[in-house]
Amino acid sequence: MKKLIPAPFKSAFHLSLLGGLLFCTLSVSAQYEKGKDYYTPSKVPDRIILTLTESPSTTQAVTWRTSTEVTKGKGQLMLADPSPDIVGDLQEVEAETTVLESDKSTAHYHTLTFTNLLPNTQYAYRVGGDELWSEWFHFTTAAKGNASYSFLYFGDAQNDLKSRWSRTIRGAYSKMPDADFLMHAGDLVNRANSDHEWGEWFYAGGWIYGMMPSIATPGNHEYARDPNQGRVLSKHWQPTFNLPVNGPDDLKETVYFFDYHNTRFISLDSQKFLSSESSRAEQLEWLKEVLSSNKMKWTILTMHHPVYSSAVGRANEEMKQFLAPLLEEYKVDLVLQGHDHAYGRGGNLPIGKKKIVMEGPVYVVSVSGPKMYVNAMEEWMQRAASNTQLYQLIRVDGNRLRFEAYMVTGELYDAFELMKKPNGRTIFRDKAPENVPERLDIPPRYQKQATEEQLKEFNKRFRKYKAKRGGTQ
Repeated sequence: MKKLIPAPFKSAFHLSLLGGLLFCTLSVSAQYEKGKDYYTPSKVPDRIILTLTESPSTTQAVTWRTSTEVTKGKGQLMLADPSPDIVGDLQEVEAETTVLESDKSTAHYHTLTFTNLLPNTQYAYRVGGDELWSEWFHFTTAAKGNASYSFLYFGDAQNDLKSRWSRTIRGAYSKMPDADFLMHAGDLVNRANSDHEWGEWFYAGGWIYGMMPSIATPGNHEYARDPNQGRVLSKHWQPTFNLPVNGPDDLKETVYFFDYHNTRFISLDSQKFLSSESSRAEQLEWLKEVLSSNKMKWTILTMHHPVYSSAVGRANEEMKQFLAPLLEEYKVDLVLQGHDHAYGRGGNLPIGKKKIVMEGPVYVVSVSGPKMYVNAMEEWMQRAASNTQLYQLIRVDGNRLRFEAYMVTGELYDAFELMKKPNGRTIFRDKAPENVPERLDIPPRYQKQATEEQLKEFNKRFRKYKAKRGGTQ
């Protein structure tokens, strides 16, 4: 990979090609022998992943992969029991099987949904067939009503998944092994149809995916170029994930919603939103219906491209123009995003105004993988970070939502709380740790490459941001 040398443009840290300064770690993929398949499918089930359905308290979806020698798959389920003698009443379900021809191999992907489950109940399951089975896994169905729950949210993984992203998802699980599910905000991989990269993504998460359900929204890197230079969803997406299918017909399993306890979760396909006017109109119409019919206490939306960008030179004006007013009108609580490879957390910044208003959604942009951009330190941000891998833990307990962002080394970096009042108003409380300075320095490699003029421009931006935050750190 070539080193990117910063050059003066509109600002000291702007690359016209990327719309932002990019600090790329060197990929370790060159260590692999070109053309060799390091993640070959076999008769043994692998890439086992739970995904949430429209009814997470009574159903559970699971998907796995085998070689084409296995033509049929099935799953077995029973109530979890501390006894090693797994001989209870088994629910056996036949799977649907899909053929996936990747750039490395041809494999069978099997998917099924366990149904008629009891809410807030732990189950044991395994997948496979008459010849070979997986190990037994556990999962717990969602409860109902205002019961507390938690989930882990990851920004872009994307690069060096086995080498450098693995510590993020494993650290997150170690920090909160009782979280109820995982949320991936797009760009799970770098090349949409690279089976090797999907293999690394599954290697990094391993058995965690089989124990803790996932939801995912696609990023631009989940879209590959077709021969006409159009964008086509990764051929891995739908075979890998069994997600709700309540979105628009042509956006199945990328645009969807589900209700979990007292919260409505919504996924938008931001790549399609930004690249297609017809898809944008379709998603906005669908979203308005989903929000207007929402009777849940909390509303959380995830998508890949952010409404307010956290990287230098980036902006998604269509998001601000068309989407932000709808999110404000229907009082969406939290918007969880990726794409910009720099951490930012803040509130609404209405067009034409300079003061942050914390009466609408709290917007978060985060990154969990090693690819980094220089932080823009924009007006909308209340907490920012650059060159830092993070994961986030969100807990919802009745009228209280607590958000915590952790560095991969395990230290708390950012936090806030939202409180729902009886009158319907939501109160925001900043809980960012005062003893942890914001990590805003230019990555060391760029400090060596930058000119004196560029460093002066960065320092000017830095001082302006710190003055807004009430001082320097």
